[in-house]
Amino acid sequence: MFARHLSLTLPRLSRPLLRPTLRHHNTASDHMTPDNRMAIIFHKDTTEPIKVDAYVGDTILQVAHRHDIELEGACEGVCACSTCHCILSDKLYELLEEDGKEASEDEEDMLDMAFGLEENSRLGCQIILTKEMDGEVFRQPFATRNFYVDGHVPKPH
Repeated sequence: MFARHLSLTLPRLSRPLLRPTLRHHNTASDHMTPDNRMAIIFHKDTTEPIKVDAYVGDTILQVAHRHDIELEGACEGVCACSTCHCILSDKLYELLEEDGKEASEDEEDMLDMAFGLEENSRLGCQIILTKEMDGEVFRQPFATRNFYVDGHVPKPH
């Protein structure tokens, strides 16, 4: 008897699962409006500075990956490595601290492993762009220290 009821119920239960549905997902590009557009500059001592478009709400790591800038981000932006290490200007570093956006304890722990650590060092995956950062220069150390897999460069999803 149970098998007979199950055979009648299963087609009704599975029908909604098989029906194509339209799904709306919040995407990273939702904030990419002309009003949120800005420019930032990446500078590695061994190369010329590179000015790129960015948007308020992006992280430095997202911008770098979008423009094929060599900023590794081996942990893919979850604050579990130091390969997106950037060096900020004094002005920007102080602005972040004044706004209550100083480095977390987890970020400080990762920065302790960063190559070429400086007083104004931060992780690019933890810096969320604001309009006040328009035109800022984000310096990159000439090397990184990847404790995961040397040579691994994650691709943005």
